[in-house]
Amino acid sequence: MNLHEVDGLIERLAFASIDHLRPHTQGHQEVILCQGKTPEQVVGIAERLGEKSGSFLATRADSAHRQALAARFPRAEVNELGRTVFLAPDPEPAATGRGTVLVVTAGTADLPVAEEAAVTARAFGNRVERLTDVGVAGIHRILTQTDALRNAAVIVVVAGMEGALPSVVGGLVKCPVIAVPTSVGYGASFGGVAALLGMLNSCASGVTVVNIDNGFGAAAAASRINHT
Repeated sequence: MNLHEVDGLIERLAFASIDHLRPHTQGHQEVILCQGKTPEQVVGIAERLGEKSGSFLATRADSAHRQALAARFPRAEVNELGRTVFLAPDPEPAATGRGTVLVVTAGTADLPVAEEAAVTARAFGNRVERLTDVGVAGIHRILTQTDALRNAAVIVVVAGMEGALPSVVGGLVKCPVIAVPTSVGYGASFGGVAALLGMLNSCASGVTVVNIDNGFGAAAAASRINHT
């Protein structure tokens, strides 16, 4: 593809350059990060993506973003907890990933990040399952779920506090484990830095770590693994 053809796949609005080449370069269409954008800008981008592909995913959508997108796209699925808005293709195609992406949450307070990951993984064509509130404070909760853990192709583990859960999961499975530290915790958690460092120093092999609260990035990585 030459530069002229590439330029033809970039749609320039007054406030955004929409990259319609993204499905060819990254395997999925461009995703709307709502943070820092006005509701009108988000809707304008969503309209162009929806017209091109029949779908869009918006992340970090605050209440005003969600309301504007829901009003413009009544069929879109609004996830208030995960701050996402997903317009699935109609009809929605079957998942194309080779297995299941399992999103595991240490505590209920970690659910906003976990839901961002789960919705993103689905939007990228994966089968998604969830295990919630199975952190190490009651470690028997995760130990009763070994079948679900070992049936997954990729596991995303979302945890705050000291970030111990990915190490436990990593010691139980042979599939890739992607750890997501969250900013949940008391004073010495330093906004998720304690969990981040704990995950980076995991003694379990095969654990990869993304940035604090980055459910989207974890799901994108999980999807690429699941489609390889």
